[in-house]
Amino acid sequence: MDAQHALADLTEISSQIRAAVVFDDKGKVAGSTMPDGEAFARLAADLLAAAEELKPGQSPLTQLEVATADGSVFVVRQDKATIAATTGVDPTVGLVFYDLKSALRGVKPSKPSPKPPGRKRPPAPGSKKTSAAKKATAKKPAPRRKKPDAP
Repeated sequence: MDAQHALADLTEISSQIRAAVVFDDKGKVAGSTMPDGEAFARLAADLLAAAEELKPGQSPLTQLEVATADGSVFVVRQDKATIAATTGVDPTVGLVFYDLKSALRGVKPSKPSPKPPGRKRPPAPGSKKTSAAKKATAKKPAPRRKKPDAP
């Protein structure tokens, strides 16, 4: 499903999420529930970058929560896709992370549109094979060999 559809499902399922945005590792917004999703995506990417500088270890940061007196900001990163969301005060943290990860898994990566299937040419007159002709030309199975020690 596309990002916009995944976000619509997310906000319908999770009453705690006020706004959300999905974007890629280059900051391109794939879907948003707010008019200025690009600004929120930039801020979420900045939060991830700042947290990356603070954390020890070699593995990349995959989730982040920032809690304030007015609410929380959640960011989840998976491969090259990221989802960020805002909630009210005192959200159920584990449930919000679960909902965000589920929404992100539901987003299919954008692919170039495939070429439309080619038009089949109608068969030349007189070249149609009947079902009897098809059966006659069907490949016959190879005969079974008897085992050398069989009587």
